[in-house]
Amino acid sequence: MPSPRFARYAGTAALAVSLAVSLTACSGATRPGADADGGADYEVTPTSPPAQGTLDSFTWSLYAEPYTLDYALAYDYPPNTVLANVCEQLLRVTPELRIEPGLAQKWERPDPRTLVYTLRPDVRFHDGSTMTADDVVASLRRQTDPATGSPWGSAFKNVDSIEKSGPLEVTIRLSKPDVLFHELLAASPGTVVSAASLAAAGEDYGTPKGKLNCTGPYALDTWAQGDSITLKKHTAYWDKQLEAKSQSVKFTFIEDAAARANAFLSGTADGGYMVPSSSLAQLRSSSKGTVHFGPNTAAANLAVLDFDGPLGDLRVRRALSMALDRKNIVKAAAGGIGEPAKAPAARGAWALAPEKTEAVFDALPEPAYDIEGAKKLIEEAGASGRTITLATSSLAPEISVVANAVQAAGREISLDVRLKPVSPDAYSGIFVDPAARKGLDLVITNGYDNTPDPLEFYQYLRTGDFGNYGNWSNAEYDAAFDQANAEYDAAKRAELTAELQRIALDELPVIPLYEAPYSVFLSKRITGAPTGIAQLYYPWAATIGAARK
Repeated sequence: MPSPRFARYAGTAALAVSLAVSLTACSGATRPGADADGGADYEVTPTSPPAQGTLDSFTWSLYAEPYTLDYALAYDYPPNTVLANVCEQLLRVTPELRIEPGLAQKWERPDPRTLVYTLRPDVRFHDGSTMTADDVVASLRRQTDPATGSPWGSAFKNVDSIEKSGPLEVTIRLSKPDVLFHELLAASPGTVVSAASLAAAGEDYGTPKGKLNCTGPYALDTWAQGDSITLKKHTAYWDKQLEAKSQSVKFTFIEDAAARANAFLSGTADGGYMVPSSSLAQLRSSSKGTVHFGPNTAAANLAVLDFDGPLGDLRVRRALSMALDRKNIVKAAAGGIGEPAKAPAARGAWALAPEKTEAVFDALPEPAYDIEGAKKLIEEAGASGRTITLATSSLAPEISVVANAVQAAGREISLDVRLKPVSPDAYSGIFVDPAARKGLDLVITNGYDNTPDPLEFYQYLRTGDFGNYGNWSNAEYDAAFDQANAEYDAAKRAELTAELQRIALDELPVIPLYEAPYSVFLSKRITGAPTGIAQLYYPWAATIGAARK
């Protein structure tokens, strides 16, 4: 699945479930959320109230220490949360989940297989040097080098060449049209760093020993491994609309969910994204700050790993889906904040064509909860008593919650769902090592789109894709994907992507579970933070300031 969160704990995706959201919120309006019983329980907005003043500093809690600050290796929430304020991309994802110009002030497509990016002039790196096309070429090419080992390398699979075509111009030629590649230049694949700094740092680049030299509103000041990371304001930042309101930001690392909640309540941490679901009720009722909910592109699903076993029969997959009590899963796994998923890719992923969302997503039926109907399908398939093995882990609390719910659903319809506990590292390995999937039928995934385009999710179900964990194959699906990925018009592409969604729902290579909004806690002294998943690439810390003048 795209950017599999549970795979990323070991460096390949957080302690709180944070999943997809309504496009009304993505358009900039508030959206009343529905709790698991369907009542309005929360609101989703792309930003918190604007800052009223400046700060000397604030402290931000991460659920884990970043394993790297190398943009080419950053593939998880902690490193990307830090890097979003330090390094920038050619394009930018906004808090409203739109894609706009970033370090590239414009782009052209002279033909379907050529992309030309014109860079902003006079953009300064943190050391005062000026960004040029040479820096862009070096930064992008580095991700295509097998020696780098970038998990983003597959984004460049259709790239034939990356060349400097002027002092402030870069031309990229493709082997075939690739909309997703262009859009991913708003995420890690489009990151630009100083070419000279890459050469100077060598193997230390992105480690506590190395230095970063980027263009963002904050520069890396110190990384005290095991303790904290501190950023300092970049006074020569090019985008005056996003000039940092705080002189510095300190990141601390707290892995235990209860301890992290206590840090928020005690004031030792001023804020943090991905609020532990187990602490939502406590923090929402506290007078120490506010929990805000924001747009998200993520969804929790069950990925089928073995189509040669019982789940190779579509009737069994449908029966298991029908037996899932998704409303109670939301209550138990997401603190009641969320809703049953209608499709594998979340509603929030449709942000680039909001005018199409009602027709292509909202019109989908609610997921069926029908035990009797599920029993009939199991009988028709001759699958009564068959064994299905589901991986579970202590990696995150929601994994065991969902696993127990799936086991209970199986019991209701005469399926023997057996839970196989694996270590956190082994669970992460399921997503990157086919051998680790041996003997497993299902795994719980929690992936998100890096861009607000559901096509990014559905690419991972193509035949042979690394994210197609069960090696599901459908020729109709593959052809539909190629057609959608060649369509640069977002509205037309949404209609084509809807066909991928239809096939995925008909065939269920993944079984949708639930969606929940992104979350952020802000203490009473600060405000101004974007609230949604765009924080992974948008310079969110720059907009945080004092809550009072």
